[in-house]
Amino acid sequence: MRIAIILDHLDDLKPHKDTSLAIMREAEKRGHQLFVAMQGDVILRHEKVRILAKPFAFSDGDAWYKLGETMESAAADFDVVLMRKDPPFDNEFLYSTYLLDLAEKQGARVLNHPVSVRDWNEKLSIANFPQFAPEFLVTREQSLIREFLRSHADIVVKPLDGMGGSSVFRLTQLDPNISVILETMTDFGRRTVMAQRYLPAIKDGDKRIIVINGEPLPYSLARIPMAGETRGNLAAGGKGVAQPLSARDIEIAKTVGQVLKEKGLFLVGLDVIGEHLTEINVTSPTGMVEIAAQTPCDPAVIFVDALEALI
Repeated sequence: MRIAIILDHLDDLKPHKDTSLAIMREAEKRGHQLFVAMQGDVILRHEKVRILAKPFAFSDGDAWYKLGETMESAAADFDVVLMRKDPPFDNEFLYSTYLLDLAEKQGARVLNHPVSVRDWNEKLSIANFPQFAPEFLVTREQSLIREFLRSHADIVVKPLDGMGGSSVFRLTQLDPNISVILETMTDFGRRTVMAQRYLPAIKDGDKRIIVINGEPLPYSLARIPMAGETRGNLAAGGKGVAQPLSARDIEIAKTVGQVLKEKGLFLVGLDVIGEHLTEINVTSPTGMVEIAAQTPCDPAVIFVDALEALI
């Protein structure tokens, strides 16, 4: 297969733990041709969506990768285009989904399906599964967040377009900084945010459940907050511990996974705290390397197996 991967700048990735690179290593091992591009390399020329991509190979030398010369190709000339750009989901990300949606109409196979990536906001999408979600509120009105805080006494407030636990705040009624936090988070009532009931089970980890083409892996990665921290995200200093899925995890993952498969969301990461679904990651879910290092399960192998079966 000829596989184009759209991701962040290679020098910003961590080769020893990056999920995209784990997938690419497994694909290269099987003889597939890899090409890399960044978001700005997806263009529209003469009504055709094209990608300015470079041939990619891993290297054992001083640099961990080698790149060939840039080649301009129609998106449909690749067997599959993997969109693995990290959030934030800003206007540039939005424009990319428009272009990749058009590419699909021109015969390209894009994973994840760009329309669904656009439609399934990683925070808001839990509203499609209220039976699994904790109590939450989406608003930009500070007075409503204060009312929600009074009702639940302990809440978490987060932006709708963040990642890695950035700008996530825990608030209690006794917090002396409620006003400034809400002013900053909502930009004085101009930015919509999500408030969720705080889940004490976070102490046992924010579980990342990887779902590939509708099927969950048998292990999750519980991201356990470091001392004094609310967020379990690895980017926020959390410790990743792989563990088998619980019965509740399986119920959530099977139910949600089948819906997302129908939407063309081939690779997703579900975030579960205790028995509650808190986020659905559809842009660039991670955690594969940590699970592979701690269990008999190799998610990259399962992913490429599923990709080969699909193509």
